[in-house]
Amino acid sequence: MTIRQLILKTIYPIFSNLYKSLGRNNKKLYSITMAPESIYALTATKNNGEIYSFKNLAGKKLLIVNTASDCGFTAQYEGLQQLYEQYKDKIEILAFPSNEFGGQEKADDETIASFCKINFGVTFPLMQKSVVKKRDHQHPVYQWLTDETKNGWNYVAPTWNFCKYIIDEKGNLTNFFEASTEPMSKEMLDAIN
Repeated sequence: MTIRQLILKTIYPIFSNLYKSLGRNNKKLYSITMAPESIYALTATKNNGEIYSFKNLAGKKLLIVNTASDCGFTAQYEGLQQLYEQYKDKIEILAFPSNEFGGQEKADDETIASFCKINFGVTFPLMQKSVVKKRDHQHPVYQWLTDETKNGWNYVAPTWNFCKYIIDEKGNLTNFFEASTEPMSKEMLDAIN
């Protein structure tokens, strides 16, 4: 862990509370609309090069989150791991590292995986570093998450690192939470239960 990362981890509770009090990165959206296109047709590449098929996720909820190692919200990896350990029979968590917000994920996939394992004990799947914003080369999973013609209602792309999307057991996008929503918050737990 770099000095910057240690400092960010230490001040994270203050940083998180400040963002909440200012109402920044605090958007929460919900819908019960059926997705016109199936997320189960998608695949992603894990950070170790393996292809990850979404078709195996039918019947389980899914939390997709864009992550970064040098962000003020990086300490949320801890909450994501706790959520995964407590609810892995109900939900799969997929992290998509991205360097699109403040250049806060400059490392390669191997370094990111090592950082997450050593510092936060992450055991949920990490995908290859990806483009999550609406622009050229946006990852197909994020195209689905941010195109209402594909998911049925949501057009909101991540606004910062650690934005969270929840898909229900039938493959419908149900929730979007901006960065400041903690993984173990009441809102998140209500969305997965």
